[in-house]
Amino acid sequence: MSAELFLELGTEEIPAGFIPRALEDMKRLLCKELDSARIGYGDIRTFATPRRLVITLADVEKQQQRQELELTGPPARIAFDGDGKPTKAAEGFARTNGVSVEELKTIETPKGEYLFLSKVIEGGASAEQLPEILTRVVTKIPFKKSMRWKDLDVRFARPMHWIVALFDGEIVPFTFGDLKSGNMSRGHRFMAPEEFAVVGVDDYITKAEQHHVIPQIEKRRQMIEEQLEELAGQLGGKINPDDELLAEVSFLVETPQALAGTIEERFLQLPPELLITSMREHQRYFTLIDDAGRLLPHFITIANTLAKDPKVVVAGNERVLKARLADAMFFWQEDQKNKLESKLEPLKKVVYQAKLGTSFEKIERFTVLAKGLAEQFSPADLALTERASLLAKCDLETGMVYEFPELQGIMGREYAMIEGEDQRVATAIFEHYLPTQAGGDLPTDHVGAFVSLADKIDSICGCFSVGLIPTGTTDPYALRRCAIGILAIIQDRGYAISIPDLVAQSVSLLEAKRQRPAEEIIADVIEFIRLRLVNMLSSQGYPTDVVDAVLSADFTEPVEAVERIKALSNLKGRDDFEPLTVAFKRVGNMIKGGLHQPVDQALLSDEAEKKLYEAGQKVQSEVAELVSARNYTQALETIAGLRAPVDCFFENVMVMSDDEAVKNNRLALLTSISDLFSGIADFSRIA
Repeated sequence: MSAELFLELGTEEIPAGFIPRALEDMKRLLCKELDSARIGYGDIRTFATPRRLVITLADVEKQQQRQELELTGPPARIAFDGDGKPTKAAEGFARTNGVSVEELKTIETPKGEYLFLSKVIEGGASAEQLPEILTRVVTKIPFKKSMRWKDLDVRFARPMHWIVALFDGEIVPFTFGDLKSGNMSRGHRFMAPEEFAVVGVDDYITKAEQHHVIPQIEKRRQMIEEQLEELAGQLGGKINPDDELLAEVSFLVETPQALAGTIEERFLQLPPELLITSMREHQRYFTLIDDAGRLLPHFITIANTLAKDPKVVVAGNERVLKARLADAMFFWQEDQKNKLESKLEPLKKVVYQAKLGTSFEKIERFTVLAKGLAEQFSPADLALTERASLLAKCDLETGMVYEFPELQGIMGREYAMIEGEDQRVATAIFEHYLPTQAGGDLPTDHVGAFVSLADKIDSICGCFSVGLIPTGTTDPYALRRCAIGILAIIQDRGYAISIPDLVAQSVSLLEAKRQRPAEEIIADVIEFIRLRLVNMLSSQGYPTDVVDAVLSADFTEPVEAVERIKALSNLKGRDDFEPLTVAFKRVGNMIKGGLHQPVDQALLSDEAEKKLYEAGQKVQSEVAELVSARNYTQALETIAGLRAPVDCFFENVMVMSDDEAVKNNRLALLTSISDLFSGIADFSRIA
């Protein structure tokens, strides 16, 4: 027998960003509790609006599952004394499991005779367990920020006003704070605030919609998309795509109504990014574009009520937008009264990080690094790279970025273009912040790439120098994102950058700031970046053991390392790869670090070792040339040809000879074979 379990938590408006995670946590916590209580269940559905979190489970068993336990207790020699009487150990084991000592048995195990108990726990009624289960679930839902209300000793994202908890249509009684669960939900706060009774999920959806609440997230989102598309078409344009805003707005309303407003023409002289950002971040407005991608003088807002007079609502939104854009226009005009470069001096007083100095000091450091990269990879761009580095952070001191921090880089680019800076410099000011997220856009030009790499490596090395190292749960300076960005740019542009050299140069520029030994900082940063590459490549589908094997052998140039990983991945796909790996692992296990000395041919007495020596000598120079040319696929194919003589060697030769000279000569021979692939991959790490 099974039934439906329904839980709704009615609250004041929960921040949109909290809701998706809260639903996941509700599902996780409730499933964990039911599993622990041995209560089976079927399909799970979740619903949410700003004022309610809902979870419902179908086919929840009405009876807990019967449990058969086989418990092993203490050894019999401890459980009974010399007279065969039970000791405190036996009595304690019996008492813990709710049985008498007489019910205990003994069982023979490989370790001897032990007390044994076979016990059956009958299942109780699920309805009796649910009050405590739901109480624990509601209490444990985590939020980034939570609050108390009244004088209650409970916390939640926002104050809770009602709870609906039903099992098989009957109320599951429990209390949260001073609130008791029941079967009464509520409609839209303004359009239908009255209560309505709930019987089950289907009944709930129907009645909620009658009370102007659309509880289904996807249905609400689809309604918004359809309304946006219809209004945009009426205005002769299309919606500027913005999935993040659409997702957020879906959690801001219970019944959506799209309304279109107009942007005054004078504001269209502002940069499109400024208009879009202002409307998106502060007003949650959707913007419209024409077929050429140009911004249209309209916006669309999603209201949470069905307005009696839409014109009044639109006029109110237009007034708010006008005031905000008027502020933006003011900052736009004021900022242009002074050159972007004039902001360098004020940055000498802006603290970048208390232990790392000012923003100006950071600019000085990463300018040196960026120039070094330009000299190495594109000397013709040296002057542009230096100029872009000096101007990269100047917009932080503009009124516009102070008002709209999310426009940093964008405004620097716009002001640089107005002032007649080289187009590539202006672009680099914006692109040096890229990528802003994993898989995001990357710099399109050498100049932006050099400045971005330099800025990011300075951030990582700077923080590591003063002990601000990310932990498993915290990364306040987004250093992981910086490292991923560095690797993504290097891969995208194919730069043969030595990570150890770049890190060492960055750490040397931090000499006056660092609070740890330079060697320690360098080693930690290299390993930090190496691990990011391991994670990146593993997530891209490369075998984890191959990635680990290659990057453990050598991690200097990321581009070169990826080429080795691709080559080894291809080799691993061969049918004969496993025996090949076994052969070379055996070589590594035998030499244990290796014996690097010349092989004395005069000491080679067995035919098998002579053939291995000859085969190794034959491929040594060929492999060296292939590795030098970075033709790792062919290098590995060539090394793989040694498998037969290696197998023959181990079948016929006793490496650990009683003759010390012969033994060492054979170890030196195996070391020379191991050295052929040691710079490509550590075969001992291949699964």
